[in-house]
Amino acid sequence: MLAGSVIRRAWRTAREKVLTPHEFESPLGRRVYDLRNTCLTNWLNGGIPPAQVADWAGNSVPVLLATYARCIDGQLADMKRRIEEAGDLPDVGAQT
Repeated sequence: MLAGSVIRRAWRTAREKVLTPHEFESPLGRRVYDLRNTCLTNWLNGGIPPAQVADWAGNSVPVLLATYARCIDGQLADMKRRIEEAGDLPDVGAQT
């Protein structure tokens, strides 16, 4: 077993050696746990269904979405296209 301080120092040294100074000063991988957060966010932004991401992460969907829902980005255009192709959007200009 290693003390947390030993792991943190080794992680900081590794980041400093492989990242640019700008990247090193950013939150990019500041903690080892940040890599997990980045991975889950990338899966969600890649369109992997939240239920699958939660299963892979060992979380429930509510816990996953409570943490990551605000990180999901870049899917709106694709979702609108898929809904339009399915014909499930009402014609906004039509009068009833």
